[in-house]
Amino acid sequence: MNIVVLAGGNSTEREVSIVSGQGVCTALRERNHRAVLLDAYFGRSKLDEDLFPAEYDVEKEASWMKEKSRDLEETMKERKEFFGPYVLDICRKADIVFLALHGANGEDGKVQSVLDLMGIPYTGSDPLSSAMAMDKGITKMVFEAAGIPTPKGVTLEKKTCTSKLADYGMDFPVIVKPCCGGSSVGVCIAKDQKEYELALAEAFSYEDEVVVEQFIQGREFSVAVVDGKAYPVIEIAPLEGFYDYKNKYQEGSCVETCPADISVMLTKEMQGYAEQGYKALHLQAYARLDFIMDEEGNMYCLEANTLPGMTPTSLIPQEAKVIGISYPRLCEKLIEVSLNKYR
Repeated sequence: MNIVVLAGGNSTEREVSIVSGQGVCTALRERNHRAVLLDAYFGRSKLDEDLFPAEYDVEKEASWMKEKSRDLEETMKERKEFFGPYVLDICRKADIVFLALHGANGEDGKVQSVLDLMGIPYTGSDPLSSAMAMDKGITKMVFEAAGIPTPKGVTLEKKTCTSKLADYGMDFPVIVKPCCGGSSVGVCIAKDQKEYELALAEAFSYEDEVVVEQFIQGREFSVAVVDGKAYPVIEIAPLEGFYDYKNKYQEGSCVETCPADISVMLTKEMQGYAEQGYKALHLQAYARLDFIMDEEGNMYCLEANTLPGMTPTSLIPQEAKVIGISYPRLCEKLIEVSLNKYR
């Protein structure tokens, strides 16, 4: 197949996206697909005659994308449009676009809407499901309506919120996060009023809505759902703090165990909630749902990720490996289940 792996973009998760895209593109070429890596924001300087060559240097393209990251801030001041030169022209020539974008303008349904209007097949969920899952406040409401346990929380707007937790029926500690952010960017735990006010300021520096949740001390887990079926549970144990941006992407900062060291009963319960959350949000093809479990064994679903990290060592590839699915085969499988949307 001729495949565009769309990565980069202009969100705070650009660098993570490039690493995901490089891994996916390399893996798909190992499976004999003519995959090319394409920066959604910076595009290409020209249209090559052979858009999907047999010989292609993925690492060279990824290095160029990382270098272009230095120009991101200045380019965003000068240019309003998201898609870079020739991006959509190249995507139209592909059999499918593998979305390796993360965060805003990628995971939130906007890119999916454009591709839908142009009749271009892509991996993952449709625009509406992507937008719902991206919004942590809406996700929480959907989980509550579906009977899926989730921490007590509230969505606050920058212009109208107060800084008194008691106004929202909560007490310290709480966790404060941007409503539509990803990779735990801007997420803070607040144990007192001073920390809470600093956490609000930090989260509001990213966007105008934030979610404040009752903090739950416990073990952190994640479950991939592919084509509606849950994969093995993986436990993430940060050596320090919680599973924030640093712990997600700094090598050696977490111990990840798959399958998780929990009972069969708890495993099945968590997998069941993952499948239920996937269905409640009307997700498609694949997603990753994150959980926390307290000391009493009560589990809470925190959020759903429609375009989770896809580096060779990311959580979903680790889960797939346990059931005998290699990283290259997983990348190919995600394309196959995504194409079911168009049949």
